[in-house]
Amino acid sequence: MTAAPPAAGQEDTGGRPVKPSGWLGWVATTDHKRIGLLTLGTSLVMLLLVGIIALVMRSQLALPEQDLVDAHTYNQLFTIHGSGMIYMVMTPFALGMGVYLVPLQIGAPGIAMPRLTLFGYWLYVLGAVVMLSGFATPEGAHSDGWFSYPPMADSRYSPGIGSDLWIVGVFLATTGTIIMGWAVLWTVLRLRTHGMTMLRLPVFCWSMIATCLMVIGAFPALLAALTLLAAGRADATLFDSNVWNIGYQHLFWFYGHPVVYVMFFPYLAAVAEVLAVFSGRRFFGYKGTVLSLLLFAALSMSVWGHHMFATGQAANDYYSLTSIALIVPAGVEYFSMLGTIVGGRLRLSTPMLFALAFVPQFLVGGLTGIMVGTPVIDYHVTDSYFVVAHLHYVLFAGSMFGLFAALYFWFPKVTGVMLEKRLGRLHFWLLVAGTNLTFLPMFALGYLGMPRRVSTYASFDGFGPLNLLSSCGTGLLAAAMTVFAVNILWTLRKRALGRAEPAPDDPWEGHTLEWATTSPPPRLNFTPDRPVPPVTSFAPLLDLRQRQARQASGAAEGSGA
Repeated sequence: MTAAPPAAGQEDTGGRPVKPSGWLGWVATTDHKRIGLLTLGTSLVMLLLVGIIALVMRSQLALPEQDLVDAHTYNQLFTIHGSGMIYMVMTPFALGMGVYLVPLQIGAPGIAMPRLTLFGYWLYVLGAVVMLSGFATPEGAHSDGWFSYPPMADSRYSPGIGSDLWIVGVFLATTGTIIMGWAVLWTVLRLRTHGMTMLRLPVFCWSMIATCLMVIGAFPALLAALTLLAAGRADATLFDSNVWNIGYQHLFWFYGHPVVYVMFFPYLAAVAEVLAVFSGRRFFGYKGTVLSLLLFAALSMSVWGHHMFATGQAANDYYSLTSIALIVPAGVEYFSMLGTIVGGRLRLSTPMLFALAFVPQFLVGGLTGIMVGTPVIDYHVTDSYFVVAHLHYVLFAGSMFGLFAALYFWFPKVTGVMLEKRLGRLHFWLLVAGTNLTFLPMFALGYLGMPRRVSTYASFDGFGPLNLLSSCGTGLLAAAMTVFAVNILWTLRKRALGRAEPAPDDPWEGHTLEWATTSPPPRLNFTPDRPVPPVTSFAPLLDLRQRQARQASGAAEGSGA
């Protein structure tokens, strides 16, 4: 079950000579770090694209009865925005973090099945390109939402190749993420270093175990749903039967709810790592958090029907019960994070700011999730902007802040240089203001009855002021993302010129094994002169520093005597 890093040499994990660097070395690499960086970089490019789409949508909705884009174009925009964020940004980014970090955190020289992992990445890229290519077709891109319910998504109501390209693109990208999930899970199970038992795995590695189990268990249901949708587009009479329509929804939401936690667990764990490091103490409630992650993953497979309350075809009592039961493992995780902070010596560096903001903002998304998991409330707010607000407090106010906490935290390890602190703090405050100004008014809009997925609204509806407020918030979000992009590009440019602030190997006094190697790590992660430290708990470097402090204290007392 364990594998220590081999001696340093010019061989990859398969025993073959390392290929020369260059662009070919990137596109055909077997180095998990490069595969992870390719996945993360592609996800950020997709984030830029779908973010621009969101700006166009909010500009259209800023005032009543606007016609910046027509209804069909708007439908394409919200479909590709939702599909991009879920299939092409948050899910692949989460798995890309696992591909990069898990081998380092378990002291392995590489990832299991590196060529298959690279193949999964290229499937993801191909899927993104195919999905976006729908914009170049005469009828435009797919326009029936990231969920694509039949019969509206069949060939009679959604003619044109754009919808077919969407199906193929999502199928390819999802297959790629399943492959990457298998590789990360197999790596954790088979390549741990000496002394790294399961209950000595870092919290982030446990989050990836739970994430990959959900990817493997739930994502094939999406492939089945897409196959059914493709069959319905070939034979439009298939969806004349409501049995197939409801069957599609069951398949889709069996994927559609676990994917929320795939887009949550790795970012939650990144926040947990940051909170522990910048509180100067061991993560509180480690075993309870591990158990809660596994319980959360198991329960995620039992709650999909709460998305179908309004169909009248779901067992409301059962799905409501399982949905509300999620508050138990969620509560354990939240109290573990709070327990880590309380009594700690907090250092408010940029990663810590994002981690601290994650905790209350995601709580809003979580609590409103319990609300929409209750049938009597769901009947009132279903398909309204209340659900849009809930979803974005989960994936943006929550997971996106976890994503940025991870980026600022591990950027020095990945690149060997430090990001500019003032720009990082400006990015943070703009993002906090923009996030809440954009999405908080949507709760009120939904309660007042504004339906989601509409391209305009009448002036007498009274939705104008709140929509204008929300659209102004997106301007702040755009400014925040611009500051972030400038920080990244400026820092990388200075690194290329040799003027960037070099990062120490362990700039934050980290707790896990990746901080014991160089920044950036070498080809095989650890070398004879920088071996894997002894693993005595889930925070081995903190253990090492505490032992050294005790030894220094004992030596000082001895010399004083």
